[in-house]
Amino acid sequence: MDLLNTLVDKGLRRELPTRDEALAVLATSDDDLLDVVAAAGKVRRHWFGRRVKLNYLVNLKSGLCPEDCSYCSQRLGSTAGILKYTWLKPDQASDAAAAGVAGGAKRVCLVASGRGPTDRDVDRVSETIKAIKDDNEGVEVCACLGLLSDGQAERLREAGADAYNHNLNTSEATYGEITTTHTYEDRVDTVQKAHAAGLSACSGLIAGMGETDEDLVDVVFSLRELDPDSVPVNFLIPFEGTPLGKEWNLTPQRCLRILAMTRFVCPDVEVRIAGGREVHLRTMQPLALHLANSIFLGDYLTSEGQAGKADLEMIADAGFEVEGTGQVTLPEHRAAGGCHDGGGVCGSGGGACGSGEEPQAAEAHTGAEPRTDLVAVRRRGAGTDLAPNA
Repeated sequence: MDLLNTLVDKGLRRELPTRDEALAVLATSDDDLLDVVAAAGKVRRHWFGRRVKLNYLVNLKSGLCPEDCSYCSQRLGSTAGILKYTWLKPDQASDAAAAGVAGGAKRVCLVASGRGPTDRDVDRVSETIKAIKDDNEGVEVCACLGLLSDGQAERLREAGADAYNHNLNTSEATYGEITTTHTYEDRVDTVQKAHAAGLSACSGLIAGMGETDEDLVDVVFSLRELDPDSVPVNFLIPFEGTPLGKEWNLTPQRCLRILAMTRFVCPDVEVRIAGGREVHLRTMQPLALHLANSIFLGDYLTSEGQAGKADLEMIADAGFEVEGTGQVTLPEHRAAGGCHDGGGVCGSGGGACGSGEEPQAAEAHTGAEPRTDLVAVRRRGAGTDLAPNA
């Protein structure tokens, strides 16, 4: 397929595809799916080999969030029966993180519900970062605390944080339909603050919220422009008790096309399969490793994930290897900090050359039957007396 050959060539050169090319990937048929995976897999292996980076989530503060993000079980007004607790103490968070590190995780992601941290919260998280780093040599720490105020990213960096996560989630055009208590511009501003403070920026999306192909391409192109080092791709977990609890729009095949499109647009960044992979990719998860070079190990913030042991077996059985703490995740040109040019098209020479094929008509995204049996609220790990799933 000429389209895929064009996209592979561009991916190996870090050249931005056209919007039509990205849309065409999402519009490919199931008959062509393995060809799409194989093509995007060439780009993935060129930049990341067969390494898979493991990340581990620690939910520092769960529930009771004043924001109204429609997808979130911790949102204002949510009736989802999730765990609710206030801030974990630094030693509690470090113990939780240690379980993930023991399971092979290279990065620990510290997450707290809320609009954004107060200065006191930043002090608290700074103590937690120090405790985790003191107890776990070589571990990376990423903070995810919501919208940042001036100076907070710098304080987190000084405390030892390596990265900051704040997702765009969906396109700018439809953002107001998902959240009303803050804006798309607020999220962009926080990612830029993280960049400016010298933190590795992590920003991604959520698929399956009823968005169009155009919305998906818009948000991934916006992420390319922001130039984060890692792009988590979440697949909506439809929690009962949230406004999007009835949204079941994804099939395993569509999830793979979304991951492939993301890899083609962001060829040399850490593409991470995040929340919802067990619910929507299901038995197709191993194929997704040919597209993404990073996953979360074990459970998520408020939902249960696949057992950590099963994650490790899946990686090995698919012919991949867990990335060690001594290995650098990003390609040399990114790890050295030389690719953050603000335009997100470093080394691309622009995105106008080679339009490829015209996009095919998109298929209806009917999705499969709802698999509510696969949505399980987390009842173990951080905030409980039970051992974590790592």
